[in-house]
Amino acid sequence: MGKIVTRDEFKTIRKELKVNNRKVVLCHGVFDLVHLGHILHFEEAKSLGDILVVSITASNYVRKGPDRPYFDDEMRLKFLSAIEVIDYVILSENYTVSDIIESVEPDIYVKGQEYAKEEDDITGKIGEETALVKKHGGKIYFTTGQVFSSTKLINNLLPALSEEIKQFIYDFKTRYDFNDIREYIEKIKDLKVLVVGEIIIDEYVFCSIQGLMSKDTGYSSRYINSEQYLGGAVAIARHIAQFSENVCITSIIGNEKNIHSRLLNDLSNQMRIDLEYSDTYKTIIKTRYITENEKREEFHKIFSINNLSNNMQIDNDVMIRFRNKLTDIISSFDVVILCDFGHGLIDENVRELLENKAKFLAINCQTNSSNYGMNLITKYKRADTFVLDQKELKLAFSDYSLEEIKALKKLSKHFESAGWLTQGAAGATAIDEEGKITQCPAFTLKVKDTIGAGDAFFSLASTCAAVGAPYEVGAFVGNIAGALASNIIGNKTSIEKVNILKYMNTLLNI
Repeated sequence: MGKIVTRDEFKTIRKELKVNNRKVVLCHGVFDLVHLGHILHFEEAKSLGDILVVSITASNYVRKGPDRPYFDDEMRLKFLSAIEVIDYVILSENYTVSDIIESVEPDIYVKGQEYAKEEDDITGKIGEETALVKKHGGKIYFTTGQVFSSTKLINNLLPALSEEIKQFIYDFKTRYDFNDIREYIEKIKDLKVLVVGEIIIDEYVFCSIQGLMSKDTGYSSRYINSEQYLGGAVAIARHIAQFSENVCITSIIGNEKNIHSRLLNDLSNQMRIDLEYSDTYKTIIKTRYITENEKREEFHKIFSINNLSNNMQIDNDVMIRFRNKLTDIISSFDVVILCDFGHGLIDENVRELLENKAKFLAINCQTNSSNYGMNLITKYKRADTFVLDQKELKLAFSDYSLEEIKALKKLSKHFESAGWLTQGAAGATAIDEEGKITQCPAFTLKVKDTIGAGDAFFSLASTCAAVGAPYEVGAFVGNIAGALASNIIGNKTSIEKVNILKYMNTLLNI
């Protein structure tokens, strides 16, 4: 048996080590690029016992953002196994180290001095790890050597970040550091947020294209499987609920029992759900037929089918109940996040109510194939902040001669407020209260699915604005959220706070 072992294999080894009273020391990390600091760390750890075990987090569970780790599992395991002072190397297929601690049962668990202060740990897991080590009779030890950074070395010496991103970060860091931005993010925790908008069920049908039909012009595909995700306003509410403890979503859905159960089961422990139900209006389901790229994990949409009403109207008695509900509850929230997908929920009366009653109103008014040219953001008279994409901005001001930045300034003047223009692979542009324009690049061009990227940007950027963060900070945090979301299929999962913080730390470590 070599140095690289599985957790189960080490359990057998551990029994023998116990019989021989050998003291086991454990180090754990990503160890993406091993440097002098790691060698000193390993040497100090080995001096504390007889056997040094080093475990690494598997690539699928590394939270440093898209394109990380830079080196794959096999390469990192092989490199560590070549270091003489290390006795065993194990792959951890988990977000936490708990599976390794349970298998290794270390006498001493060694961490770098940067983890000595529990409040500085982004993951918030060091306390749990310490408790688990002590449960197995071990103790924790913090090394005293100089701290180096693999992330910083990778960012600066390897082509992990584009020159555009590096130059942006160099400039951005002259005004903000990690703790500055984290302070704004932490303020969202106490924000009382009301999310208003259409609830959409996103159905993904995965298939492989066989070719064109022999007697027609359509695609012939083989069915693989299908999944349903909670989209629309729910996706935005779920993102925000990772940061705020006071989120409520209100909307109108149909009386489908399976959808009621899904919403309650998936959301009730994350947020308050305050809905109205209609016997005639059906909950929106958007079905997309998806195929995967054969050479890389990237998905392409073949076509979609949407169950939308022709006139985009909801029965009047239900709309009256919905408006009455909004009137009753809106004053108890610090911010209203309005997700107008243009499917009939936000009629003129609801729009005027929100504009008149919301303490802080953040608007995202979306254009899609079913409402093209009919759901323009300029129908709103008030927005304390806004997010829209390039197509939505162009439709808002149908003037071919109007340049994009001038159109953004015109929209900002229309609302007398600040906001953002999302620009896909080009990133995002922010306009602040004084009309100052700042641009933030996209932080990844590696994408699985872009469906949820805009919603993730809106969720984080708008709540940052609601707690007083500068708009260039909102663009930075929003683009981080968008980069993470673009590597999630649809709205399968929400953006976690720890992932935002860890990716932010990765980018700023330059």
